[in-house]
Amino acid sequence: MGNTFTLPKVEERAAQIASVKKWVDYAAIMGAPHIRIFAGSAQGVSKDEAKKLSIAAIEECADYAGQKGIFLGLENHGGIVATPEEVLEIIRAVKSPWFGVNLDTGNFQTDDPYQSLAQCAPYAVNVQIKSEIHRRGQKNELADLARLAKILRDANYQGYVALEYEAAEDPWTAVPGLLKRLKELFAS
Repeated sequence: MGNTFTLPKVEERAAQIASVKKWVDYAAIMGAPHIRIFAGSAQGVSKDEAKKLSIAAIEECADYAGQKGIFLGLENHGGIVATPEEVLEIIRAVKSPWFGVNLDTGNFQTDDPYQSLAQCAPYAVNVQIKSEIHRRGQKNELADLARLAKILRDANYQGYVALEYEAAEDPWTAVPGLLKRLKELFAS
């Protein structure tokens, strides 16, 4: 999904909600258990108002998704969910068992991305592992895959783990080794 739930105009936000519901229907047809959604950013409204708009839209979509047996995963993807505290504020505000975090290990650009991920991991309904992390104000660095696996294990995460490769190295060279390493880590 490429939605934005913080649009201030009612009709624009309604179109975003309708699009998410359409993709919930597609997921149900395909037998996919989850779809990723986004919160949005505070453009044209205050951050508090943006959160309220996003929470209301997510609740409506989560109710619909639950009727279809589909989990919605809010990705930690900047905007009004750039920090673990912001993600968790929305997670806790939305009252639905069909809603959680689509945890992207490369998206927190905090002082300690591993700590940020550990805070959100207990709420994960899907995980996208990246081969790099980005600390605030620093260049990308190789992710400690063993540490990421431990964070998920400690959170008792039971769902899917996907590799989302975005690094500079040729994916035809890098991805096979990354997948092998991830399989080893999650098999142990």
